[in-house]
Amino acid sequence: MRFDLTDLRLFCDVADAGSITAGAERSALALAAASTRIRGMEAALGAPLLVRSRAGVSPTSAGLTLLKHARSILAQSARMREDLGAYAGGLSGEVRLLANTNALTEFLPEALSRFLAEHPQVSVDLEERLSDEIVGLIAEGVGDIGIVAGTVDMGRLETFPFRSDRFVVVTGADHLLAAQRMVNFADVLDFDLVGLERSSSLQRFLASKAAREGKPLRLRVQLRSFDAVCRLVECGVGVGIVPQTTAARAAKTMALGVVGLSDDWALRELTICVRGMDELRPYARELVASLRA
Repeated sequence: MRFDLTDLRLFCDVADAGSITAGAERSALALAAASTRIRGMEAALGAPLLVRSRAGVSPTSAGLTLLKHARSILAQSARMREDLGAYAGGLSGEVRLLANTNALTEFLPEALSRFLAEHPQVSVDLEERLSDEIVGLIAEGVGDIGIVAGTVDMGRLETFPFRSDRFVVVTGADHLLAAQRMVNFADVLDFDLVGLERSSSLQRFLASKAAREGKPLRLRVQLRSFDAVCRLVECGVGVGIVPQTTAARAAKTMALGVVGLSDDWALRELTICVRGMDELRPYARELVASLRA
């Protein structure tokens, strides 16, 4: 059987996305071409690689074996390109960075802009995920570097502190909660909320916490940024839960109340995690060093 690097990369993308359509997009292939390649791989092997259902696709036992070897081969190919790149003008390549909402919106823009300015031949594939999802993906080698809440179990991953922040409640200046110094999340659920899109990792996290309290999230509107959440909160649409760094910045120009959350999970110690520094390619190690700085 013959699988080229495009086949292997496509199969990894399809397995990670759980969809041939989404995997084709990640691999920059047309859906018809991607489907043909997958069928060709199965024909060459003589066994199915994917279980197909209405919910998407998942690897068969043969697919899981291929996935393991494909990731190893692609990693070795990337290291070869990187080592040869040293003879053609320095470090070059792509690093896959997975981060939760807080890290992605509040801390990474500045940190990444500095790194990318210093490394013009390196690109970063940044994806938002839940912290526990990130840990699993880094352990499997799907991502190079993860930034997660320090409360999750990171197993044998190598970790480094990144930043500290706390979630707070923002309210309109005249809101009932505005006069309080602290409030617990269960009480916040009695009010209408302004939040991020339901697909965001933070919104999924808050939904899971609300479910544990036995109350629904009364979301009036979902937006794409914390700053937009603060603007609608100021207009009296509802209350929001945002990082303290966001609230402090917004309160300088908006009429907002900022109330602390008493729940333990509100304090966010953000942590960098990798499978092992010695397993990272040089430009990925450079990014870890830059983030830690």
